[in-house]
Amino acid sequence: MIYQPPTALPRDLLSDGAVQRALAEHDFGTVFRIARERTGISYSKFAAECDIKAERVGTLARGQGRITTFEKIVQIADALRVPGHMLGLTPRPWEAGDIPAGTSPRTENGPNLRRRTILQAATSTGLAAALPDLHRPEPPARVTDTYVDGLRKRTARLRRLDDVLGGGDTYRVYLGEVQYTKSILRQGSFTDVARRRLTALLAEQAQQAGWAAFDGGHTRAATSLYEESRTYARDAQDSDLYGNSLAFLAYGTLSDDRRTAVTFARDSCATITARTPSSVRALLYERLAWACAVDGQPSGTETALAAARESLANPQDGEPQPDWSVSVDHTELDIMTGRCWTELRRPLRAVPVLTRALGGYSDDHARDKALYLSWLADAYLTAGEIEQTAEAIGSALDLASGVASIRPRQRILPLLDRLRPHAGVGPVRELLQRTAG
Repeated sequence: MIYQPPTALPRDLLSDGAVQRALAEHDFGTVFRIARERTGISYSKFAAECDIKAERVGTLARGQGRITTFEKIVQIADALRVPGHMLGLTPRPWEAGDIPAGTSPRTENGPNLRRRTILQAATSTGLAAALPDLHRPEPPARVTDTYVDGLRKRTARLRRLDDVLGGGDTYRVYLGEVQYTKSILRQGSFTDVARRRLTALLAEQAQQAGWAAFDGGHTRAATSLYEESRTYARDAQDSDLYGNSLAFLAYGTLSDDRRTAVTFARDSCATITARTPSSVRALLYERLAWACAVDGQPSGTETALAAARESLANPQDGEPQPDWSVSVDHTELDIMTGRCWTELRRPLRAVPVLTRALGGYSDDHARDKALYLSWLADAYLTAGEIEQTAEAIGSALDLASGVASIRPRQRILPLLDRLRPHAGVGPVRELLQRTAG
């Protein structure tokens, strides 16, 4: 018989809107408080099952402090029997055969199967160990350019994990790469060129780890890694990576300080020179466009989007593109364009470009497509197209199921709240019933 902890939350409690919002925001203090009020489960029982001090549980329930570490979030999910998708995690091992209210399991094929195949292999040994071709090569007595090239290729292969997994799954893998490269720089012997190139690689790895941290809900860790990356890029005299670190800082700062975010984004574009690869130029300009859009600057948004499109349209013959920017293409730029016009409440501009781009966007990129569908839904809702809004949100929920990223549900939950006044519309009613359990 499968162990059922005494702190397992009842199905009807998991279906409660306030509990679902608290879980999506990783506000476990609210969950503990509501659960005690409605079920009588004591804080001491929660503390014992979650391996948290009882006084800490009480403090959280009073709204003081947050749980932010991935390991502790997983432990709480298991102790409370909260389905993984409600917390931005992959399905927990105990979920098989026990589908709680409010879930919508997908057919076992496509992106879900790809994610599950990787994660099942990693269950006992860790994700990095489950990928045999990615074991770290032992550093030589004197680090050479050839060895750095090998690490760079390894970093590029590991970056592909982000195509199918969320930051909750990949953060520790990427952080391990940062720590490993730091150890080589501390202990190794180098030529000057090899040291500079390895420092640049460390800047690149810190950006990837920061992105995974941001995606997994570790915002402070993300900011710290972006700041580290900026230092490493400066030390390596790599202006492209330096500009990208500023672009990441802009992206991460938007929710707290839009003016500072726009400044970071403009500073990132100021690093562009005649030697900057076209994909890097486009990436920096589209991040500036996004910052301007969130800050409510339509003119700045349009100018930056035009610069990004011009960058992609005019690559220099044979110019090498860094691996960290090769994903920036016309489809990616169309999606960013649609997102920007959605933020600026211009649905007539946003909807056509988003529908065109998403029409050929693979479901294998489940997290990203779920996010982009949320902006399409947002644009539809602004335009008053209620049925299309519900359809887009439903598709986003399907894709987000089992992805270890907090961002899709952070986008979807406010949209569901905005749909509630339209509960009399059939597709909306069905969607709200599905998400309420």
